[in-house]
Amino acid sequence: MAISTALFIIIASITGIILAFEPISNKLQPYSPANIEQITVAETVGVLSNKYDEIITLEIDENNFVSTSVVTKEGKSETFYINPKTGEKVGDIIEKAPIFEFATNLHRSLFLKSTGRFLIGFVSFLLLLIAISGVVLIAKRQGGFLKIFSKIVKEDFNQYYHIILGRYFLIPIIIITITGVYLSLEKFSLLPKDKNIHQQNLAFNNEASKLKTTDFDFFQKTKLADVTSLEFPFSSDEEDYFYVKTVDNELAIHQFNGQIVSNKKQSLTSLGSYYSLILHTGQGSILWSIVLLLACFTILFFIFSGFSLTLKRRKNTSVIKNKFYKDEAEFIILVGSETGSTYNFATVFYKALLTSNKTAFISDLNSYTTYKKAKNIIVFTATYGDGEAPVNATKFINKFNQIIQKNTIQFSVIGFGSTDYQAYCKFAILVHSTMQLHKKFVPVLPIFKIDNQSFSAFENWLKEWNSYYRLNLHINKEDLDKNKPKEQIFRVINKTELNCDNTFLIELKPSKKLKFTSGDLLSITPKNENKNRLYSIAKVNGNILLSIKKHEFGVCSNYLKFVNKNDKIVASIVKNDSFHFPDKAKEIILIANGTGIAPFLGMISKNSKKKIHLFWGGRTKESLKIYQNKIEHAIENKSLTSFHSAFSQEQKEKFYVQDLLTNHSELIAKTLRNGDEILICGSLAMQRGVISALNTITEKSLKTSIKKYQENHQIKTDCY
Repeated sequence: MAISTALFIIIASITGIILAFEPISNKLQPYSPANIEQITVAETVGVLSNKYDEIITLEIDENNFVSTSVVTKEGKSETFYINPKTGEKVGDIIEKAPIFEFATNLHRSLFLKSTGRFLIGFVSFLLLLIAISGVVLIAKRQGGFLKIFSKIVKEDFNQYYHIILGRYFLIPIIIITITGVYLSLEKFSLLPKDKNIHQQNLAFNNEASKLKTTDFDFFQKTKLADVTSLEFPFSSDEEDYFYVKTVDNELAIHQFNGQIVSNKKQSLTSLGSYYSLILHTGQGSILWSIVLLLACFTILFFIFSGFSLTLKRRKNTSVIKNKFYKDEAEFIILVGSETGSTYNFATVFYKALLTSNKTAFISDLNSYTTYKKAKNIIVFTATYGDGEAPVNATKFINKFNQIIQKNTIQFSVIGFGSTDYQAYCKFAILVHSTMQLHKKFVPVLPIFKIDNQSFSAFENWLKEWNSYYRLNLHINKEDLDKNKPKEQIFRVINKTELNCDNTFLIELKPSKKLKFTSGDLLSITPKNENKNRLYSIAKVNGNILLSIKKHEFGVCSNYLKFVNKNDKIVASIVKNDSFHFPDKAKEIILIANGTGIAPFLGMISKNSKKKIHLFWGGRTKESLKIYQNKIEHAIENKSLTSFHSAFSQEQKEKFYVQDLLTNHSELIAKTLRNGDEILICGSLAMQRGVISALNTITEKSLKTSIKKYQENHQIKTDCY
C-alpha cells in the first residue's frame, strides 16, 4: 500500500510542481492595475459605456486582472483585459499553456476521467492521514506536542530533514490535502446542496426615479476589488437586472434606479469550493504559489527519506541468526531499538562473545521468555519519545513480571539515548529498576547510559563489563558500521623528521576525490594486523595531515615512521560528525595537547570569519617547533585569533594546558555564556584535567556546573 500510494503521490507532486508555476507566470503579466482598491464600479462602468456599444460582463479574477466582454462600436464581440480607469484594452485573455493543460489533466484525473479523479481524491485523503500521523510521531519522538520545535538530534541526513521539513511544511501539506479532498467531493456531488435562494429586499422601491448607471448608489460605494463579476442586463425589460457577485454574496440590481432588488448569500459549501480552489492552486498569490511549490518538493523528499529510513530500520533490526538455542546459551542479549542503531551495538557485542567461545543468544525485549542455562542477561535498550519503550520492547515489563526463571541470573542494562531529550534513557532506567527489584536477578554493574551513540562511552562500559567477568572482548568502531567505508590508496607527499617528543607530521594525498573534513578519522590497519588504528584528520588544501607520536612498541606509528615520500598506504575515512568545526558558533576555543592539535590545524586553515583561540600543551618549547610555522601563518592570516601554550617541563613546577584555562577564565565564561563552543582533543589524562578546570570556571563565573554545557553540546571531546 505504501508503494502504490507513493506512486500516485509522486505523480501528484511532480505535476503540482509544474502547476505551481502557472499562477506565478500569470501574476507576472502586466495586466494588474495598481489601484484597484481605489476604483469604484461606477467609474469603470462609466468609461466602458462611453467606449463600447454594449457591455455584457465585467470580471475581476484572483490576480486582480479586470476583463470585460463587450460589443465594440464596429459591432464585434470581444473579450479582453482592460485598464479599469480608462477602459482601454491592455491585453488578450491568457490562454492555458499546453504544458499546464497536460499537467492539470494528469494532476486531476490521471487521464482516467472519473476513475482517476476518485483515485487522486482518495490518495489526497491518505496523504492527509500520513501528515497527521507524521506529526504525532514527531511529537512522540520529541517528548510531546509542546516540544515539537525543540532541538532535534541529528542521527543522519534523512532522519534530520524528514523531521525539520515536517515541522515547517505540515500546515501547507494539510491544506493541500484537505482542499484536494474537498474539490474531489465537489466533483462527485457529495457535498451538501446549495439551498440558498435570492431573498427579496424589503426596502426595495419600484417607484424610485430613474438614474444613470454611473449614479447608482451601490456602484459608487463598491470598489472593484470587492467584486468578482458584474453581469449586465440582457435587455431593457424592467425585470432584467444587473447581477453582481462578490466572494460571499450575489445581488440583483434594478437596471433603472440602481436599488438592490434581492440578495443571495453564498452557502458554506460554495465558499469552501472557492477558497479550496484558491488554496489548492495558489491563484492570485506568488508567495503562496512558492509555498505550494516547496511543499510539493518536500512531499517528494518525504517519500525518498521515508523509504530510506524504513529500509535502514529493517536492515538494522533484522536479528542475526542465532548459533545457539535460547536454552543452550549462558549469555542472553535482549534489545530494545526504535530505529535500529541500538541493534548495531548489541550485534557486535554478541559476535564478540561468540569469538570468545561463549554461548550466546540475541533477541528483542518483546521476545523475553525462560532461559534454562542462562547466567547473564545483558539489555541494550533505547528510549522512545517521552520515556516510552521502543516498538520492540513494549511488552517486556509485563512479560518480565509474569515469567518465572528457574536460575538466579546476573544482569546489566545499557541505555542509549540523547541528553538533548528530557527523558534521557528513561525506559532503560525503568528496565533496570524493574529487574533490580526481582529476587532472581542480580545487577553486576550500575545502569550505564550512552549519549548519542558514543563509541568511547560504549568502550568504557565494555572495559568495566570485561573486568567483572574477566573476559577480553574487543570491539572496533568500524564493526558498528554495517556499511564499512571502503579502503582507499593514499600517497605520502610529505613527512617531517622526528622531533624531541618522537612526534612527526605526515601528509597524504587521496588517490581519488573523497569527502572528508577536519575532525574525521583515518583508519589504518598495518599489514599482518587485525586491529585498526584511528588518527584524527586535519584537512589542508584537500590533503590529509596527521600528527603521529611514535611509540616504542607502536605497530602503526612505527609503520608510518618508516614510510617514505611517494609511498602508498591503504586506509579508510571514518566519519566523526560529532567533532566537526562548528558552523553556527561565532567564537570557538580549541584545547589540545601533543598530537591532539592535528584536527585543529585543519579547522583553523579553513576559517575566515570566526574568532578562534587555540590552547595547546606540550613538554618543551622544542615540542612546538613542528607546528610553529602553521600557527604563525594562521595568526598572520587572522584565521587564528590567539594562541596560548603551556610547557610542562620548562620550569620547576609543572604547568599544563588546564592551568592556561584558569588564567583565561573570563574568555572561557564569555564563550559558554554566548552559546559558543569549546573543542577538546588529546589524551584522556589531559581531558580529565581540562574538564575539571572548566567545571571550576563555570561554577564560579556562570553559577552552574559544566554538565549543562556538555548536554548543550557546547563542549565536545575527541580524546584517546
